[in-house]
Amino acid sequence: MNEYLPLLTLWRLLGVLALTMSPHLLRLPVWVSLLITALLSWRALSAYHQWPMPRMPLKVVLTLLAGGGIVAQYGSVSGQQAGTALLCLMAALKLLELKARRDVMVMVFLMYFLLLTHFLVSQEIWTVAFLLICAVAITAILIECQHRGALSPRLTLRKSGIMVAQALPLMIVMFVLFPRIPGPLWGLPADAGAARSGLSDTMSPGDISSLIESDEIAFRVRFDTAPPANSAMYWRGPVLDHFDGRTWENAFPITAAGYEPEIERLGQRVVYEITLEPHRMRWLFGLDLPRRDHLPGDAIMSREAQLMATKSVIERRRYSLVSDTDYRLQPTATERMVRRNLALPAKFNPQTLELGRRWRQSLGNDARIVDAALRMFREQPFVYTLRPPPLGRNSADEFLFTTRRGFCEHYASAFTLLMRAADVPARVVTGYQGGQLNEIGGYYVVRQSDAHAWSEVWLSGRGWVRVDPTAAVAPERIERGIEGSISAGEGLPGYLSNRTRLRFYFEARWDWINARWNAMVLAYGPELQQQFLSRFGLDDLRSMILALTVIVTLAMAAVGLVLLRQSLPAPIRDPALREWRRFTRKLGKLGLVQRTDEGPRDFINRVNELHPDLSERANRILMLYLNNRYLDNRDATVADLRQAVSALRL
Repeated sequence: MNEYLPLLTLWRLLGVLALTMSPHLLRLPVWVSLLITALLSWRALSAYHQWPMPRMPLKVVLTLLAGGGIVAQYGSVSGQQAGTALLCLMAALKLLELKARRDVMVMVFLMYFLLLTHFLVSQEIWTVAFLLICAVAITAILIECQHRGALSPRLTLRKSGIMVAQALPLMIVMFVLFPRIPGPLWGLPADAGAARSGLSDTMSPGDISSLIESDEIAFRVRFDTAPPANSAMYWRGPVLDHFDGRTWENAFPITAAGYEPEIERLGQRVVYEITLEPHRMRWLFGLDLPRRDHLPGDAIMSREAQLMATKSVIERRRYSLVSDTDYRLQPTATERMVRRNLALPAKFNPQTLELGRRWRQSLGNDARIVDAALRMFREQPFVYTLRPPPLGRNSADEFLFTTRRGFCEHYASAFTLLMRAADVPARVVTGYQGGQLNEIGGYYVVRQSDAHAWSEVWLSGRGWVRVDPTAAVAPERIERGIEGSISAGEGLPGYLSNRTRLRFYFEARWDWINARWNAMVLAYGPELQQQFLSRFGLDDLRSMILALTVIVTLAMAAVGLVLLRQSLPAPIRDPALREWRRFTRKLGKLGLVQRTDEGPRDFINRVNELHPDLSERANRILMLYLNNRYLDNRDATVADLRQAVSALRL
């Protein structure tokens, strides 16, 4: 194992290592990716030019600098991102002492472990396909390292592919039977707060418009009843009731949970199932407004009718809900609720506050004030745009009276401030609006680009009423989504601008495949495993472990039998050769063994020299064997040879 490493083997190893780490190199910090690339390049050039390997002091210094850099970058060497970066760096630094086949074995096991780290980031279909290709390539390096003679790359890859294919059935059995643990298998707590695109628990000008560039999926929805119209698809998320002059947030995001709001159901119920992508926050999304008595077991409804999970959503989860699109939410007001939703920051947006006060004095009625604000947005030259100009300290004043260009968060924020200034309780609700029907799968896809903000006002006798000021400016946004609401001169985001009908079809087909993959593989947790295995009578953990043990034992026994059969000598089909082997076994009792480089005549000559008493019988057996095997002499039958060998008594 310590013999010299061939140059071609080294280059193939470097290529496979680069392939294995390539997805990580696109995600790691730039300095880490550059250092790994430099180490790979140096090792390839040093092997070609036969440069001397670096001495131990230099390797120690580089290792310490790399570890220190990881600590400086991440603040620790533990956790998903820091651990992956450190592992990639250590694998690259190992190249500095890669000289013998023994070192290749270490690199092979490192690369196998690196494959697993890709699942920390993605578990999509393309990731699995890529990792299978990498597994075949790594196994080919392992085969080449173990083989002593010349072996063509094509034959090596063929053997490697066969080995990986043979392992797939056992992998599937282990996946199905191995006891599942609650929570994400590939998540690490240290990175639970890692950034992800999506809604935040606060809202400032520009927050939601920045999401319009993202085509990431927020969740998928499958309706069990008739789906509502696109204009009624408001997916309720965080409710924000506190404003500091620029940013909206929830004044009591945690303590609000546990208080059940008063809700009167008026409309027909809608039954549906949501598959929510992980967003590392506690909130869940539901069609406005979900029923409390049909919530998931670990979900609660806050006093603002916001759905929240008991823990952060750090893995994809699926849950069913029942909603009513027509309802009365908290028709009876409390003094505390009214006071909280009328609060305004001092010395901010004086023009907006003055306009609201004038409306209160001139109109008096809350519903008329709401209509006046919506009429202002419809009749005056307000523009719905993805690229609003930046706003200063008095953002609402600048938007309403100067720029008049904004996205949904600008309209929702300004409208809510106007209502509060006019003494109408109001708050901001963020979430998503609309969705795109996947006709192949029969479900709706809601993306981050569908993020939306609207307002709720409290009206006497009606409770909290949803008011969407964006619909007054750009009704096509609510009816047809973001694609139908942007002016031709402004242009759509990149992922939408190039979407043709054919491309849309393939995207829908691919998303359906991903949805099935998510439902059948990635969502295969404790509950689904129990449901699946209960069909076969495996209802508890003990039964699963027993079945797993039996299957693994049978699989190992089958592999052992195959290996045993391969280790046994092949059966001799030539009857003459079979009798000759029987003859040599008899002579073996006398210590006479035919050498591998010794032909039949030479062997019998040696027998005659050592045991002259056997020469006559040995020569007769030799002649019968040669005549039958090589001369095709019909006079010397196999029966004669068999009789002569049987007559030999030692």
